[in-house]
Amino acid sequence: MKEFDYIILGGGCAGLSLAYELEINKKLKDKTLAIVETRNEYKRDKTWSFWKVSNHNFDDCVIKSWNNFSINSELGSYEVVNNEYPYQTIDSGLFYIKVLNQLKQNKNIQFFKNTDQLNLNNSFIFNSIPSKGNYQSNLWQHFKGVEIETSKDIFDDGIFNLMDFDCDQRDNVHFFYTLPFTKNKALIETTWLSKLDDKLLNDYDIQLEKYIKETLKIKNYKINYQEEGAIPLFYPLNKSEKNKINIGSAGGMTRLSTGYTFLNIQNHSQYITNNIEKIQRTKAYHIGKKYEFLDNIFLNVLKNNPDKMPKIFLNMFKASSKTVIKFLSNKSNLIEDFLIISKMPKFLFLKAIFKIYD
Repeated sequence: MKEFDYIILGGGCAGLSLAYELEINKKLKDKTLAIVETRNEYKRDKTWSFWKVSNHNFDDCVIKSWNNFSINSELGSYEVVNNEYPYQTIDSGLFYIKVLNQLKQNKNIQFFKNTDQLNLNNSFIFNSIPSKGNYQSNLWQHFKGVEIETSKDIFDDGIFNLMDFDCDQRDNVHFFYTLPFTKNKALIETTWLSKLDDKLLNDYDIQLEKYIKETLKIKNYKINYQEEGAIPLFYPLNKSEKNKINIGSAGGMTRLSTGYTFLNIQNHSQYITNNIEKIQRTKAYHIGKKYEFLDNIFLNVLKNNPDKMPKIFLNMFKASSKTVIKFLSNKSNLIEDFLIISKMPKFLFLKAIFKIYD
């Protein structure tokens, strides 16, 4: 059995981000690291987007940045402008290339397909694999996206559409999301906030084709790339163990009310790296207890009042753009929290609080 100082279980975004952060900060100069990942090859398979409210290592992997975005519903449309915090989209393919090129320069780092050859007892483990369980009845953000290309310039690439609720809701929460990378190329996603056990919502291809042709009025296009996924809007039940830290979604780095994870992963990776020499005595990292509390209330309202959510989202974004972006990116102060909460329907949210403590 092979011995390593550190083992990362899962070589996805969280695992590779941590390995990269450790490597560029010279924390693996005299330490060994094993990364356990089952995939045979790395290629573009995801698109990570977020408001840049803090620095990260991957500006050179950004496909596009925007300062303007819009929210649509049958109640109307609202445009938001913010020049302080750009909304960035990262190409996972570029991310993988950058990280892997950096890691292969260090002979102390090795990749494995499984743990059969590894002695896990004497290593400190960073785990990015959520616990197994029957979570079908929990809330998820599940989606499918296609990057389309048109022969003519159709898109306004100076603004993206964050949420378009003017579509079939099917007694859940449904919106489309459009990121125009150029004037003739855009990523368009159909997104649901619902349980996973409702298979009637999974006709993603039909939803996308209808939206592109009937709403966006695009008749001729080709699909360059497709992605599909599901983000848990709950915390997986990973047990706390000695010599082990959970990272990524497994470590609570997903903001439950939004699904945003990428920037939280980077912040967590920086925190671990800064404390790696005393990692066994280091306090656990959280994105913020107040956000866990507020997200639980928000998701309770969503679960019981899906028909109210388009209006709630629309009203939220009518607050100061800086305030709402900081709130959604877990960087807000108490005054900013209050300003967002004041936009919410009081009765529904008070009722949700009582249900949580019932």
